[in-house]
Amino acid sequence: MIPTIIQPLRTDWDTARQRAKELEDAGKQDDALRTVCDFHHQLCTTRVLDPACGTGNFLYVSLELMKRLEGEVLEVIADLGGQEGLAFQGETVNPAQFYGIELNPRAVPIADLVLWIGYLKWQLGTSGPGSIAEPILHAYGTIREGDAILEDEGTEPVLDDAGQPVQVWDRITTKPNPVAPDQTIPDPTATVPMVRYQKPRPAPWPDVEFIVGNPPFIGGKDMRAELGDGYAEAVWAARKDVPGGADFVMHFWDAAAVRLLAKGIKSKPNPLRRFGFITTNSITQTFSRRVIERHLKAKEPLSLVYAVPDHPWQKSAGKAAVRIAMTVAEAGESEGVLAEVLAEADLNTDAPKVDLRKAEGKITAKLTLGADVTRMRSLCANESIAVKGFELGTQALVLDANTAASLSKRINLQEVIKPYFNGNDLKNGKSFRKVIDTYPRDWKVISKDGDLANYLLTHVRDSRYPLSDDHVLKKWWQFRRTGAAIREAITGLERFVATTRTAKHRFFTFLPAGTIAESKIVVVASEAENDLAVLSSRCHCLFSERTGGWQGVGNDPVYQHTDTFEPFPFPVLTDESLNYLADLGERLDAFRKERLSAHKHLTISELCNALERLRELEVGIGEAMSEAERDVYDAGQIRILAELHDDIDRAVLEAYGWSDLASALVGKLGGTLPSPHKTLEQEEAEEELLSRLVALNEERVAEEALGELRWLRPEFQVPKLGKKAPQPTMDIATTTVVTIPDAEKPAWSKEPMDQIHILRRAMAGADTPTHARRPLRPLQRRAQTRRTD
Repeated sequence: MIPTIIQPLRTDWDTARQRAKELEDAGKQDDALRTVCDFHHQLCTTRVLDPACGTGNFLYVSLELMKRLEGEVLEVIADLGGQEGLAFQGETVNPAQFYGIELNPRAVPIADLVLWIGYLKWQLGTSGPGSIAEPILHAYGTIREGDAILEDEGTEPVLDDAGQPVQVWDRITTKPNPVAPDQTIPDPTATVPMVRYQKPRPAPWPDVEFIVGNPPFIGGKDMRAELGDGYAEAVWAARKDVPGGADFVMHFWDAAAVRLLAKGIKSKPNPLRRFGFITTNSITQTFSRRVIERHLKAKEPLSLVYAVPDHPWQKSAGKAAVRIAMTVAEAGESEGVLAEVLAEADLNTDAPKVDLRKAEGKITAKLTLGADVTRMRSLCANESIAVKGFELGTQALVLDANTAASLSKRINLQEVIKPYFNGNDLKNGKSFRKVIDTYPRDWKVISKDGDLANYLLTHVRDSRYPLSDDHVLKKWWQFRRTGAAIREAITGLERFVATTRTAKHRFFTFLPAGTIAESKIVVVASEAENDLAVLSSRCHCLFSERTGGWQGVGNDPVYQHTDTFEPFPFPVLTDESLNYLADLGERLDAFRKERLSAHKHLTISELCNALERLRELEVGIGEAMSEAERDVYDAGQIRILAELHDDIDRAVLEAYGWSDLASALVGKLGGTLPSPHKTLEQEEAEEELLSRLVALNEERVAEEALGELRWLRPEFQVPKLGKKAPQPTMDIATTTVVTIPDAEKPAWSKEPMDQIHILRRAMAGADTPTHARRPLRPLQRRAQTRRTD
């Protein structure tokens, strides 16, 4: 509430107080009093909205903060000879200024009462019973029951081809699995009718100056389950600019952003000044982040003026660990304050401790400062190479080693049983499970093999949720998605590169081409050892950390193949550097697999942990290795692993022509994961590295617009994408220096209050003491000469 509401109000108050002092010094006491009273009127007519207000906590805190500010104003009014007591009988900050929308009908009167309790408590504590006029309570109706996201004209049942209402599972009721009694499956008898919302559209919000809130934490993938198919479809239809995979909170964020950027008219200007929301930290994930990016990159953009990308959700004992983000936005181009958590303790007590480090700069959609990686665009040269793994839709298709061996003896079509890896398997570096992959066979073909058909009917069909997904319903024996893109990309390859989507450490490894990599794995359809080396390098791991997201119980980095792999500008390799990197890539992959094979208790995650532990000990961080850590260090031969990574990092930096960064980066902390122990020199080098990668991406985009593409796998990509590739006639994205016509520069205002605002904004951009004329340079020339005094 402070950066959203109080900071801009306090800026206005400082301006009014400064102007009042000027008038008082000039002997204009009445004018000075009028200036302060005008601000008091502004404060008492400032409105705040919480579009998901619950029982009114955010509104209560906002009221209290504004009452505190009002107290300061009334003191100045009294000092100037005004009648402070009259303010309470007339205008004062009161519950009528605070608006809320809430779905829960029981919460609405509670929120209203909470506001009145806060207001009356403040009045009694500061001015006594005489400051409260009768009637004591008023029914302002500013807290209302309703849906803040969707407005519609009723619902209608969805009918099947026979004209009967479609029934869907209620998503709650389950029953024991007859084949595996210790497991449950959906109860097909527990159904509810599917409905379609008629004429869905965004819900209206009242006109206010500020919007704050803590909307429901519902992930984009969970919207159907949490809100129902019909409602989720209606929400997506009503707000088409919000990607379907974005978290539910982003519909609130987008609604506020649209209102913030809406153009008013002279007779009714847009009153909204700022909005601020608490969300889960997945706001930086691909689909949610695109909502922010769209508004940051708009022709008339908004800016993030305050953000906390990753903050603990306090007092969550006994519940799943939740990390939140905070964002505050205002219209126009401006820099902001980024607050990052340095330390946290006692979160489950009434006195939690969270230490923040604050820095100023341009805040990006990734909620970072520094290199703006959101400026980058996907490269055609990288297209169709990185793909999300197979979506099975049910674990009933996965077989343990014994079941797979038994089934393989009885099923004629043994080629349908394939090696299987999910994200955890990849982190462990081994998997003994198999999966049934019947694509593209239809049921007629499958039913000819009685053992296979019987197994699928017994174990798989009943495991399918009765979703409204045509492919799942019609071909329940196959994966939820065919995986056509993966199958096409790896055709002809003997192996491919794989990495987990969400993991503490970012590493890449080869898997045999016949392996089914599940959707928690990103498949990179390349068998080239040099590609594995570049991807394993510090350059790409840092890049993936900044361009991906954060997710999971451990708040781990997420690898997004669209936002991380596709924009990444691979280095141009000479024959010598290609051969050297290929040798390093092959050695790295073979070394790790050999260590895991020799010591069955080891995992790749443990190797990465031990490597980072070594880096920390080398700079004096932490205690000596424990016996268990020493066992992993020795069995994994971690010093050799460190040398391999260092050689790869040096070689990749040299391939880019950036060896000047090697001394600050190679062999340092955080090679495969974010580290809080980096030196200032390393952090600066990493920012420089990211800036160069962003610049190189822009160069490649310009090259591709001229028809020059650096395909990763030309033998696969050219036949598939060649006709889609940019042609020389396409527009080239370039950076152009634009001279602003004098007529478009802001004019000097005749109003003293506006003059103070203009000077404050101009001086805020100065990073050193400056001449009096400098803040006036952005103004029209006539204003510069007229107002230098």
